[in-house]
Amino acid sequence: MKAMILCAGRGKRMRPLTDHTPKPLLKVGARSLVEWHLQRLSQSGFVDIVINYAWLGEQFPLALGDGSKWGLKIHYSPEPEGGLETAGGIANAMDLLGDEPILVINGDIWCDWDPKLAQKYKSELENRNKDAFLLLVDNPEHNLKGDFAIDNDVKISNVNASGTFMLTFAGIGVYNPSIFKHITKGDFVKLAPLLREYMVQDRVIGTHFKGRWFDIGTPERLEQIEKIIGNLNEKTIE
Repeated sequence: MKAMILCAGRGKRMRPLTDHTPKPLLKVGARSLVEWHLQRLSQSGFVDIVINYAWLGEQFPLALGDGSKWGLKIHYSPEPEGGLETAGGIANAMDLLGDEPILVINGDIWCDWDPKLAQKYKSELENRNKDAFLLLVDNPEHNLKGDFAIDNDVKISNVNASGTFMLTFAGIGVYNPSIFKHITKGDFVKLAPLLREYMVQDRVIGTHFKGRWFDIGTPERLEQIEKIIGNLNEKTIE
């Protein structure tokens, strides 16, 4: 199974920190955000990793190399300045990702979710004939209304109907590549509207993750997670 780490965002809310450093390369504790992901993916048995980039993208190969430091093989997918948004970025990298379900992780989050579970999610997609498996988390202060609704049967929808509750998309999902096949390579396409189309067709399932999760969207949130990591034994969060 291949994994993709999304690293093409501009990170405007993180300025001035991101004026000279892409957000996924900002340090959180002893390593950058993207390095936390690479370490966990390596520990979970992943080998082939795709990283897309746009803003200051030349810094990623310089900082991460070919992935051999983690026992990985990193494949880079460059995008035009400004990026192609999430779905557009995934579609742009399809030649590197193949035809099997893929794990996709936002490069600007920090969490202690275990990537080994991606194989389980892949099996659930295949067994239930679905196209997307999303990780949802409790709504943070900056997104109290949530993004999607989930019911007890792990069905995810865009409507908060009876028997469901709204949660926030964690920026982690396992996707059938067919979702992105119709997108023309190089097109600018957001992920959320695409997922909502598949929710209407009952093609999206997921789970409520209750571990540590942080969206590093502002300098204040970066400072918050640095304090939390500083108070933990690093071995307990690797």
